[in-house]
Amino acid sequence: MATTVRARPAALNLTPTAEARIADLMAKAPEGAIGVKLSTPRRGCSGLAYSVDYVTEAQGFDEKIETPGGTLYVDGASILYLIGSTMNWVEDDFTAGFVFDNPNAKGACGCGESFTV
Repeated sequence: MATTVRARPAALNLTPTAEARIADLMAKAPEGAIGVKLSTPRRGCSGLAYSVDYVTEAQGFDEKIETPGGTLYVDGASILYLIGSTMNWVEDDFTAGFVFDNPNAKGACGCGESFTV
């Protein structure tokens, strides 16, 4: 009996606009930055928030996602909250920022800063 190996699905999907924003961030990155890192620190009234920052060193359990413009690292402690999510970059006349479609989020606070799982 032969063993079939399936490709591992991406933990996080990025839209083309999110990939373009990562490329833009990396073009302006400070000295020593190896990519940007997505994490979900405890913050806000619902518990968890999305945070994207430059990173200078990858941690052992970080998920590494290569994009055409640079590397996105996902914090190893946050990955379970983000599996199956889509990361998008949205701009309009008044705001600009990463927006997440997270199937794991069960609720969000009224201000939109944080979410629960």
